Amino acid sequence: MQQAIYTPDNAGHFGLAYDAYTHFTSPIRRYPDLLVHRAIRHLLTEKKAETFPYSFPEMATMGEHCSMTERRSDEATRDAADALKCEFMLDKVGEAYEGVIVSVNSFGIFVELKDLYITGLVHITQLDHDFFHFDPVTHKLTGERTGRTYQLGDTVEVVVAAVSLDDRKIDLALAKREGKAEKKQKGRGRRGGRKRRR
Repeated sequence: MQQAIYTPDNAGHFGLAYDAYTHFTSPIRRYPDLLVHRAIRHLLTEKKAETFPYSFPEMATMGEHCSMTERRSDEATRDAADALKCEFMLDKVGEAYEGVIVSVNSFGIFVELKDLYITGLVHITQLDHDFFHFDPVTHKLTGERTGRTYQLGDTVEVVVAAVSLDDRKIDLALAKREGKAEKKQKGRGRRGGRKRRR
């Protein structure tokens, strides 16, 4: 989805089916809101737009500046949060967690650790020794040989493989399915026992 930008052009609002629409955040007041306040107040008191103190090019410049500073603020917030999450996970390499798949891409799956709300990447090379095909429509990875699938909302067991504070990245790996291996071994033992009784 395209990010919103501040502009003096009236593009309306497609979702609301409004021909005229303006930016307003309540109760938070941002500088673009103040510009809207000034414009409305001027129209209510002066009854004409021609005497508004800001020209169209000036409004466009201020809108672009506000858009850029808002992007930088969002990026700084995300970067700080990612750094703190990585710092928290530094001493947890090797620990196992239950997580939920929150994003699927051609290069792997992003898993959010339950109760921690920290997300890491399980690279596609770490998935079940199989060749996986990515479906961009259903956001699903499907194993060519095994038919194993990974999709949004799936619960998986993962292990923290590596943490990079410099890159702000957390690498995860799927936990070994020891339970399934034990069941297979027990099943073979029972079948062997029945044969001996014959």
